[in-house]
Amino acid sequence: METFARPNVYPGARTLPAEWYTSPEVFAEEQERIFSCEWLCVGREEPLTRPGDFFTTERAGESLIVTRDADAKVRAFYNVCRHRGTRLCSEASGHFAGSIQCPYHAWTYGLDGELKIARNMLEVPGFDRMEYPLKEAAVALWEGFIFINLKSSFDSAQDDNRFERVFAPLLGRFSRWNVAKLKTARSIAYEVACNWKLVFLNYSECYHCPLVHPQLEKLSPSDSGRNDLSEGPFLGGYSELRERGTSLTMSGRSSRKPAGSVAGEDLNRAYYYTIFPSLLLSLHPDYVMAHYCRPLAADRTEVVCAWLFDPGAMAEPGFDPSDVTEFWDLTNRQDWHVNGLTQLGLGSRAYSPGPYANAEGLLSAFDRHYLPIMGA
Repeated sequence: METFARPNVYPGARTLPAEWYTSPEVFAEEQERIFSCEWLCVGREEPLTRPGDFFTTERAGESLIVTRDADAKVRAFYNVCRHRGTRLCSEASGHFAGSIQCPYHAWTYGLDGELKIARNMLEVPGFDRMEYPLKEAAVALWEGFIFINLKSSFDSAQDDNRFERVFAPLLGRFSRWNVAKLKTARSIAYEVACNWKLVFLNYSECYHCPLVHPQLEKLSPSDSGRNDLSEGPFLGGYSELRERGTSLTMSGRSSRKPAGSVAGEDLNRAYYYTIFPSLLLSLHPDYVMAHYCRPLAADRTEVVCAWLFDPGAMAEPGFDPSDVTEFWDLTNRQDWHVNGLTQLGLGSRAYSPGPYANAEGLLSAFDRHYLPIMGA
């Protein structure tokens, strides 16, 4: 059972030196130490409704094809032909009609990655097409989200980095929202002018909310936060709604039924969790919001914000998620603005590490998890 406590910070905790947010060398090292090794969320299962459906994604400098094979298994193939390295697929999404074919020499692969056809290769001495399947990243499915890992082997049941071990604190934690069954009603992509860690840190505190988010503060008091995950790769907890039965929307109200089996105190709370290093997840009485984060450079981050609703609610006549999406689009843009200002300030010779406030306890926890991974 979750135990929630007020945010707090260790005595003497300070922000990190500027180079952790501004240095291209640090950014390059993060790609090797973090984004090439950790489990990364690349989206939802729902675009892959039938075998052959696919989307492409880029992580840690690698292009991958995420698809569903003939046995309905989700796979993530490196977007590289085994012949001469040609990129196989240039489209953002689509459907493979039973196979994946290289546009250069027509080497053709099954949806399971097996090389099926290699033109004019049968007469080559020693050639065995079974030795040239597409290379894969490991895939794990959790609550309808797809995670990939570039380091783990595909069937690494004994790997210390296996998904079930790493994600043990989260398994089953959000079952009452039935997140796996929710569907994406809308998404908005942003390019934010700041380091990816600033997005995570900003999400983890509401010290700034009265000044930056007056409409959010009106509906959910910034001093009501309580945390149940305060160490490790997953951090967060809840904030209360000022009035029971309200929701974080433009009007502060919602006519939608609660998601899944949400009831009791959950009807008066919004939960916020950072899932290191690629996903921000917030759970509300009647919807779930996900931020998919992808670092682009030391000072640029792509964030795709998606809003998930119960399919039954989406099928109702007149369903319109704009009361939610407009509220959070406004809130997001307020955050991106101050994150950009922080990035600019970090580039100044006048910056030096400052003290964290008690309301920023999760930021200090993020640093404690991040720095050892970086060898610091």
